[in-house]
Amino acid sequence: MSTETTPARRPADDSAWAPLASRVFRALWIAQLVSNVGSWMQTVGAQWLLVGHDAALLALVQTAASLPVVLLALPSGVLADRRDRRSVLIAAQVAMLAVTTALAVLAFADALTPGPLLGLTFLLGCGTAVMGPAWQAVQPELVERRELGQAAALGAVNMNLARAVGPAVGGAVVAAAGPGWVFAFNAASYLGVLAVLLRWHRPAPQDAPARGDEGLLAAVQAGRRYIRHAPGVRRVLLRTALFVPGAGALWALLPLVASRSLGLGPGGYGLLLAAVGVGAVGGAFALPLLRRRLGANGTLVAGTVVLAGVLAVLATVHLPWLVGLALLPAGVAWIGVLSTLNAAVQTRLPGWVRARGLAVQLLVFQGGQALAAPLWGVLADRHGPGAALLAAGAVLLAGALAARRLPLYDGDGVDPTPSDHWPRPPLLVEPAVADGPVLVTVEYRVEPERRADFTGRMRRVAAARRRTGALTWGLYQDGGEPERFVEAYLVSSWAEHLAQHGGRLAAADRRDEEAARALLRPGTAPVVTHGFDVSTGPLRPVGAAG
Repeated sequence: MSTETTPARRPADDSAWAPLASRVFRALWIAQLVSNVGSWMQTVGAQWLLVGHDAALLALVQTAASLPVVLLALPSGVLADRRDRRSVLIAAQVAMLAVTTALAVLAFADALTPGPLLGLTFLLGCGTAVMGPAWQAVQPELVERRELGQAAALGAVNMNLARAVGPAVGGAVVAAAGPGWVFAFNAASYLGVLAVLLRWHRPAPQDAPARGDEGLLAAVQAGRRYIRHAPGVRRVLLRTALFVPGAGALWALLPLVASRSLGLGPGGYGLLLAAVGVGAVGGAFALPLLRRRLGANGTLVAGTVVLAGVLAVLATVHLPWLVGLALLPAGVAWIGVLSTLNAAVQTRLPGWVRARGLAVQLLVFQGGQALAAPLWGVLADRHGPGAALLAAGAVLLAGALAARRLPLYDGDGVDPTPSDHWPRPPLLVEPAVADGPVLVTVEYRVEPERRADFTGRMRRVAAARRRTGALTWGLYQDGGEPERFVEAYLVSSWAEHLAQHGGRLAAADRRDEEAARALLRPGTAPVVTHGFDVSTGPLRPVGAAG
């Protein structure tokens, strides 16, 4: 196993498999493939243990796996941004190994009733929630930025290769030997990922988070504030929210389709899941071509419409072979939509807040599934699986129709590369890092014919200030001296403002500032001041004794 720490520079490669040239990425990808096979084997075993119960209880398996992400996504994102991501991943893998071992022990003892099964599935979901943001945020450390979309697609290929193998093998194992063995295999599968992580020597990343001494709540607020003032990220999250509830019906209700509509056993159900996986793997090869021809928005719309059509087939067709064929394009659609959404978020987030932003996307994705799954289960109990599947397809089509008014911001020019273009403030007093709030003012001189353009461009500067730490922001024109404008914004502490100077600003923020300052009166420059709240006492002169 290589101890490679950063992706080597390679010639541009549009192949879907290009990220596998990074040895660390490749080793983690293979180990994760084995682990995902175990997870899908376990999914078949867990769901088949509950097939004899009502649909709502069966759907709760998906809710138990997804709900922890809703509860823990943001704290997990903070953890991944504030701590070594490799250590976070190792701790999560150890915890999930312990939970799956407990599942295997109970299954072999014939004591795995619905209560313990759902409870342990929930705990396993907690491990997934902790791991998810760190796992996705570490990808840019392993591959080139231009390959992030392909890396996201390979992550989906990994899951779907496992879906092509795991359910079929899991169904056969459950039918032949019982569910205990699929839980045992899943427990063992975590050992491979642990081995790779333990041998990976991760250096401090170049875009290490700039956070001062922010606490947990402050870190959560910083992530929330960034997303609130990042229109491109918000749009991706909205498109995720429009897709997930309807698409989640496929996973929540497919066991019912297999057992009630098609009369299949666990082996047949595993083969249906495998068909989705095979389609997704094939879709990975077609994805670069689809994106070139359709663009990101077109890929999302096409994938959503195809998945709605597949749900209609599941609702109305009762021939196993035909349902299996219909699930092949479902895999293509699933990988196309998810990899496009994931790459869109990855390329819009700077390193200091990347895990928190990805955590919010996970929250939207898993939360949508967790909330929708029991609703589809209740609807299936009252009106049958067919009616629930048709309703889910209608929800997907409504989301596809919204795409024209809510595009993904394909060409928004996002560049989250860190930019240290602010010099450290030269102060004659010495604030402590916790001192605050800090009032920052910037004075500009603008000639009359340029004032409208200047105020327009400062709106983008305002968004950057708020994304990186400003609690309030305003731009004021001097009533007695109309050419004089004063920008004023408040930051919670000196540490927060130093974080703006030391890593939170991006190349896109620099461009916006330069565009606004190009409109200043020739020969003038902005004048920056820093004011501190002295209600608790005056600040010490720099170099004064403590």
